Amino acid sequence: MAKILIVDDSLFIRGHLARLLIKHGHEIVTADDGVKAVRVYEQANPDLVIMDITMPQKNGLEALADIRRFDPTARVIMLTALDQPAAATMSIQLGAKDFLPKPIDQEKLLSVLKRVLK
Repeated sequence: MAKILIVDDSLFIRGHLARLLIKHGHEIVTADDGVKAVRVYEQANPDLVIMDITMPQKNGLEALADIRRFDPTARVIMLTALDQPAAATMSIQLGAKDFLPKPIDQEKLLSVLKRVLK
């Protein structure tokens, strides 16, 4: 299946998503902040990124912009626990393929992954 980079400062969220996606046959790499996300993306060349917006050091929007500069074809799905309509709009403008709220609806996430990975 796909190699997916999960980026979230919450160990719980990274673990939860990793277990779900491994169960569905995906290979997982992780990062816990935006700075590491960009570095891991450049090294691992994942098929897809699932990334939180609110993180220390470099937020998800900044990391999204850096990843898309490095790879304009990068497929990124953004996540946030906050009600941030402006962040959703900015994510899409920066090239994210979709935006999902936390808590994550597993069926919705799997549906979005299937669509984005086509």
